[in-house]
Amino acid sequence: MSERKIIHIDMDAFYASVEQRDFPELRGKPIAVGSPEARGVVATASYEARRYGVHSAMASVRAKRLCPQLIFVRGRYDVYKSVSQQIHEVFHEYTDLIEPISLDEAFLDVTENKKGIPLAVTIAKEIKAKIRERLNLVASAGVSYNKFLAKIASDYRKPDGLCTIHPTQALAFIASLSVEKFWGVGPVTAKRMHTLGINTGDQLRARPKEWLMREFGKMGAVYYDFARGIDNRPVEAVWIRKSIGTERTLEEDISEKNQVDGVLHAVVVELVERLQRHPFRGLTLTLKVKFYDFTQITRSHTQEQPFMTLEDILPVAQQLMDGVEYTANPIRLMGLTVSNSIDAIHQHHGDAYQLELDFKDW
Repeated sequence: MSERKIIHIDMDAFYASVEQRDFPELRGKPIAVGSPEARGVVATASYEARRYGVHSAMASVRAKRLCPQLIFVRGRYDVYKSVSQQIHEVFHEYTDLIEPISLDEAFLDVTENKKGIPLAVTIAKEIKAKIRERLNLVASAGVSYNKFLAKIASDYRKPDGLCTIHPTQALAFIASLSVEKFWGVGPVTAKRMHTLGINTGDQLRARPKEWLMREFGKMGAVYYDFARGIDNRPVEAVWIRKSIGTERTLEEDISEKNQVDGVLHAVVVELVERLQRHPFRGLTLTLKVKFYDFTQITRSHTQEQPFMTLEDILPVAQQLMDGVEYTANPIRLMGLTVSNSIDAIHQHHGDAYQLELDFKDW
């Protein structure tokens, strides 16, 4: 059998860990990278803070309620980007087939690798060790034959985890997996699956493809494949970034203006933080709103100057939201995307390629 060898590397509490590394007085303490202001959001929380239930994308006010001793630290995204580049230097010692997902995680295709190492798990161990030795940071790694399973594996034993899902073990592993662990299944989708009697991978696998597509649209076909351990997406080493966006699925549907304004502000802040982490300048801002009945709309605005700062984005986002009727149609999801890059004409797209190697062990 010819299989790929995919590693997913995920830095543990990346921003918070960098802050604790660089500032010893923060070590062992619950910290949150983000803004402590009334409408601020948490970008990353240290594991000390996570024990209190604090997590990324949480409103800062709620985080402070959960953990009164929480220490907020302003993000230093230039530093995080520099550290991320150092991490990628480690990756490149083994392969150039690297697909960055964000500053703190990436997929690596090591089917054929620069050092001729036969076992992907050996490479994962070496990468983790080098990141710890050189950068004094901790990473978790997942190893499998596709991106879906490698991602799940990297989350399985965090922090400082290493998990391998072998092709012969995949179906049994997926069968016992809760649907919340599936890539692409958020809290709202998971809740809907539960109401339909789907709680685990084997229960998801038992549903026909046509039924899943009727219930979940095109994602139903994706869930059908994932439940069978199928994910044919290649590790794409080079691509043109066409947009940067963020969206938030709400724990409860909202229809009051003060609630909508608060969530919109939080989404804008998160979008600005993502724009700061990536060299992207776009001229179009798009608002996405999904209502309680799963219908959705988008509203866009294009201007001559790129959307980059809170001052650029918030007023336009508010104008777009003013055109949305939600008082009788509560909102369950809100998102913002910046697209229409002014740098696209200067970018070049290289064809990603895939190498396969027969192997019996990992």
